[in-house]
Amino acid sequence: MKKRYAVSDLVEGYYFTSDAYLDSENIFVPEGVPIRARDIENLKRWDISHVYSEGTLTAPKTEAPLDETDEQNKKLFQDVDAYSAYKKSIMDFSLFLASLQEKPEKHAVDDLSEKILTLAQTQEITLVSAIISANIEHDQNAQSAVNTAIFSFLIGKVMALPNYRLKTLITGALLHDIGMQKIPEAIVKKNGNLTPAELQQIKTHPLLSYQLVTRTLGYPDEVGVIVLQHHERWDGEGYPRKLKGAEIDILARIVSVADAFEAMISEKPYRNSMIGYQAMKHLMSDNGRRFDPDVLKAFLQSMGVYPVGSLVLLNNSAIARVVENHAQAPLRPKIRLLVDATGTVFQEHEGSMIDLLKEKALFIVRAISPQELK
Repeated sequence: MKKRYAVSDLVEGYYFTSDAYLDSENIFVPEGVPIRARDIENLKRWDISHVYSEGTLTAPKTEAPLDETDEQNKKLFQDVDAYSAYKKSIMDFSLFLASLQEKPEKHAVDDLSEKILTLAQTQEITLVSAIISANIEHDQNAQSAVNTAIFSFLIGKVMALPNYRLKTLITGALLHDIGMQKIPEAIVKKNGNLTPAELQQIKTHPLLSYQLVTRTLGYPDEVGVIVLQHHERWDGEGYPRKLKGAEIDILARIVSVADAFEAMISEKPYRNSMIGYQAMKHLMSDNGRRFDPDVLKAFLQSMGVYPVGSLVLLNNSAIARVVENHAQAPLRPKIRLLVDATGTVFQEHEGSMIDLLKEKALFIVRAISPQELK
């Protein structure tokens, strides 16, 4: 039996242990999804005094650790507002994914695509650094989608796509794996090798994504084709239709590269995260098998061999973080020292800035993982 909860008792960040409703049919927030300040404001604006749920209103279980992690993340970035906007994008898309079980709203994706486009155009370096360096303890599926959208934008920008095409690209990138929500969780989160039947079920997700995008959400086919084709391969060995080369939509080819890079740098149940350099090196060794070489070239120009946020060891034993890349000199980025050659340790943003394009005596020996700093 549903219980009544006064709107005045709702608290930002709290969640219900069962779906909460505005009335007998319309959902307010799904089970386990944190309530946003905007949600509470909307209820008051609509003169709604109560919501209903069979569950209980509960404080966040991980509130303290998340606050501590958030402070650590913010110390990495000079532009805290950009970092906060990035994190909010993840939370907003998480709410959208949760709404798929009820009544998903297309405008939520449209609004988010517009925000990511604007943010990426103005805060490119901060966003890449956030993805490579920060530890966002939130919905992995939503984080992966937002990251893929940002990486796709970077490629599209280098390839000189007009704004309206960039918006379509970002929308398709956000939704590219939406069909995975229809795959049993036991398969998606399985540790170890998938059975042939399980693998085949995973391979149905582009078709499921296409149906959700074009039928449920009502997007045109130019968005649908991105989600349908992002697992096709340049050599024709992909799925679901084994398209080859230029038969694959260009925006789908872009998302394919962005998705692969994001998967390699992110924590997954079946793989440890790869640092940015290793992931980029792996992509560049593709040799025309999976990816369009021109798209890979554009990604390299936008990210560099050592992506922004990567940690690197210099030939004088100093350790630094990459803060900016030179498109025409991907091995000579701008860096900020974290540990100098004498062993002096600096806090984020306190060490000296060095442009390796100008300091010819210094060079990067290798990329290192954050664990090596501990």
